[in-house]
Amino acid sequence: MAKQRKSNISIDVTLDENKVPDRIDWHAEDGGVKEEAKAMLLSMWNADRKETLKIDLWTKDMTMDDMKIFFHQTMVAMSKSFELATQDERMGATMRDFCDYFAEKMDLKKDQ
Repeated sequence: MAKQRKSNISIDVTLDENKVPDRIDWHAEDGGVKEEAKAMLLSMWNADRKETLKIDLWTKDMTMDDMKIFFHQTMVAMSKSFELATQDERMGATMRDFCDYFAEKMDLKKDQ
């Protein structure tokens, strides 16, 4: 049996006096990552309860335009992850179509 080891990902959230996120820093030692972020969406699956546990945070200086781009890029990444995890190419394509629609409606399309 292969020996298991642990790896940590740390997220530090600095709050202002009203408990509003002022800064988000994350660190993944094994990946060599130490970065500041303006927003995060974290989802964890609880298999016993068959439900998603979520943490959605953004800093008070996250702009509306950046939030739109962030959500678009997140949905594009989710469609790729969904297809990889399920091998469901048809639904993956449908999800990508929605991402294109979202980008169009949010005026995120460049060069058009």
